[in-house]
Amino acid sequence: MSGTETTPHENGANGANGTPGAALRVMVVDDHPMWRDAVARDLAAAGLDVVATAGDGPQAVRRALAARPEVLVLDLNLPGLPGAEVCRRLAGAAGPTGPRVLVLSASGEQEDVLEAVKAGATGYLVKSASAGELLDAVRRTAAGEPVFTPGLAGLVLGEFRRLASGGTRPDPAREAAPRLTERETEVLRLVAKGLTYRQIAERLVISHRTVQNHVQNTLGKLQLHNRVELVRFAIERGLTDD
Repeated sequence: MSGTETTPHENGANGANGTPGAALRVMVVDDHPMWRDAVARDLAAAGLDVVATAGDGPQAVRRALAARPEVLVLDLNLPGLPGAEVCRRLAGAAGPTGPRVLVLSASGEQEDVLEAVKAGATGYLVKSASAGELLDAVRRTAAGEPVFTPGLAGLVLGEFRRLASGGTRPDPAREAAPRLTERETEVLRLVAKGLTYRQIAERLVISHRTVQNHVQNTLGKLQLHNRVELVRFAIERGLTDD
């Protein structure tokens, strides 16, 4: 891969959610060419389809809309448009139709993490992560799992607890939400506590796929778009209280 930003591959692949067996479609956004190319190279070597890369915010938005990656690996410190705003435009505003975003940043500061999650990021990894950890995080992000560098999941959950206890008015639509099954409620409670899908599957002695199905069914019933909204809903309903 060259040092310049790449455009979408014209290979007709539909990605993991389209043609069976197709490679996971990924886009890498970072303003440092050497780092961007290294990440793209590692992901491609692992069998992922790196459909595009970009080095600034506006270019990231344009190319993501054209390439339609399933996962966007996104740095926050971008020229032209901050990474959080890129995330908001591509994932937050687009809801279920946008890519899932995994932030890969040099910063582990609370303010940066919370801004990214509120903008719609599914996960947040610091750049000290190994290539193997990044690959695992990308795959889990594609599956809809919340992925965080150790210690950051607790930070995000703590912030949502603080917001939920701030006296905000319940959303009437949430109050009238459809009833969840006992198992869906149990899975929701564990997701909100920061457990991964694998950990939930082990605890409940069910398959990883079953956990995913319960989460997707719950999102559909509650008319929510992502794990961030799901966690907030659970906290507002007191489902994370022991």
